[in-house]
Amino acid sequence: MADGPAAPPAPPIERLARPDGRHVGWRAWGPPAGTPVLFCAGAATSSALGFGQVALAALGVRLICVDRAGLGGSSPDPAKSFARWCDDVAAVLARLAIAPAPAIGFSQGAPFAVALAGAGLATRLALVAGQDELAHPTVRARLIPPVAAMVDAIAADVAGFEADFATRVDAAGMFELVMAMSGPADRAYYQAPAFAAAYRAALDEGFAQGPAGYVRDVTLAMRPWPVPPEAIAAPVALWYGGADASPVHSPDGGATLAARFPRATRRLLPDEGGAILWTQARAILADCVDDPAARPAAPMR
Repeated sequence: MADGPAAPPAPPIERLARPDGRHVGWRAWGPPAGTPVLFCAGAATSSALGFGQVALAALGVRLICVDRAGLGGSSPDPAKSFARWCDDVAAVLARLAIAPAPAIGFSQGAPFAVALAGAGLATRLALVAGQDELAHPTVRARLIPPVAAMVDAIAADVAGFEADFATRVDAAGMFELVMAMSGPADRAYYQAPAFAAAYRAALDEGFAQGPAGYVRDVTLAMRPWPVPPEAIAAPVALWYGGADASPVHSPDGGATLAARFPRATRRLLPDEGGAILWTQARAILADCVDDPAARPAAPMR
């Protein structure tokens, strides 16, 4: 996506065969010779939904978005885990002859970005409106009852939760759920015709192989993370909006996460919402490639 609601065409999907017969798919946004930055997309979306096209060109950044197994261009994987996700990303980096790079995790993509850092594949992180470790006791105590109930149900019976949840989710329903969980400014942004079309297309790709890929992402993200924030040595920038109404991002705007990551910087922009990935695209990307001149002048805490 561009910096505003206009939507450029998505690049073509590239695919790589894996030893077990699966394929992993990815898209690369921005200048081909740009500085690589990995992008872990939000819930149920494919690599068709990028961000910051104008900023990518201006900063010389190549944004590489690998589809998680079962979404977009990546084959389903019944044994999907954070470790296997990291193996898939490592294979893509090897194919592209790219060393470990900065990684951005948006919304549900945040724990997948953290996993990359834990595996030594990400040199720094930007977690943008990131889903917190919802199963962590401090965070679990702050969740609204329906979200807390999901965390508890997954902890009690992962397979049973997945079987039931898979019967209740699809692309159209996911779009409506996100709209319902968003504040007024975010809804206006997401429902702008060009953005809505791109978002729906990415959700359609995300569910094209069925709901299992997204459902497994939910159960991975809502259980204790295998690599806790305390073990991440890389620098981490936490980007949150004070007007973000989503109950599945972070109930305290990343405050607990900021205390848990050893090298965290928390950037809380009071007037931003969950669409901060797009509205602050240039600043987020500049932070990743360490360009202080392009960082925002907006108030931060």
